[in-house]
Amino acid sequence: MEYLDFELPIKELEEQLQKCTLIGEESDVDVSSTCKQIHKKLEETKKNIYKNLTAWQRVQLSRHPNRPYTMDYVRALCGDTFLELFGDRNVKDDKAMIGGLGKIGDQSFMFVGQQKGFNTKTRQYRNFGMANPEGYRKALRLMQMAEKFNIPIITLIDTPGAYPGLEAEERGQGEAIARNIYEMFRIKVPIICIIIGEGASGGALGIGVGDRVTMLENTWYSVISPESCSSILWRSWEFKERAADALKLTSYDMKKNKLVDDIIPEPLGGAHSDRETTFNSVRTYILKTFAELNKMPVQEMLNERMEKYFDMGEYKE
Repeated sequence: MEYLDFELPIKELEEQLQKCTLIGEESDVDVSSTCKQIHKKLEETKKNIYKNLTAWQRVQLSRHPNRPYTMDYVRALCGDTFLELFGDRNVKDDKAMIGGLGKIGDQSFMFVGQQKGFNTKTRQYRNFGMANPEGYRKALRLMQMAEKFNIPIITLIDTPGAYPGLEAEERGQGEAIARNIYEMFRIKVPIICIIIGEGASGGALGIGVGDRVTMLENTWYSVISPESCSSILWRSWEFKERAADALKLTSYDMKKNKLVDDIIPEPLGGAHSDRETTFNSVRTYILKTFAELNKMPVQEMLNERMEKYFDMGEYKE
């Protein structure tokens, strides 16, 4: 188990509880009351920490190395029914963007999402969840295929941003993301977008247009990461915590500003602390939301989708 810096008091109490339990098992000394006291203090500490998280601490939780990634959700939701599909039919298959067909219960869905790696080798293989233009073009191809066969779409967003390399720009990174945004407004099947980790910049928006956009509780969604914002405004990463507060990037800030529709609560300690509960919450949300969207006439659904984004922010014509 890995601990973040603000979780160190929890780590200390868990180590004390483990030692106390070990003493009770290896000796005749009755330490049950001491263990209960430590356990009670541990639960209180967890509540105090996780119920009062700062914006930066939520950013840290969204990047926790043990946090479930897109394929973890897909496997948990679909089991053996998931069939991954590959390639953009133009350049190559982008390993940072995954997609395919799967079933939740008796209902088929097209899943599209960014996939990060869980160790050095897989992070390099997945390009740290940063998709190239061919990744967004693959995503659009799969979404248009879903539309053709009347299959609803689930997008799982978890990226530090689209890949900013020279070769990505040469192959039209900006155009690929813009094309996805444009086309997703017109796709005639329900689209449910869920931010499961980091939702950064155009990399998130490229698969982030939907009838319902929701965030897990300890995720973030913003035009720029706190570190990049800090480096631009203050020429240093040292002000990343201040930048995180200023950006209003947490799920609660986004819901308050009407930029996302819902928040899926996470177990105390984050999604990684109780994966099964998190997966069940996501499954319940998807099925409930799809049932609501599936009752709507197609044109009404498309009009509502567009109006939702037209109402965001302030502008003059």
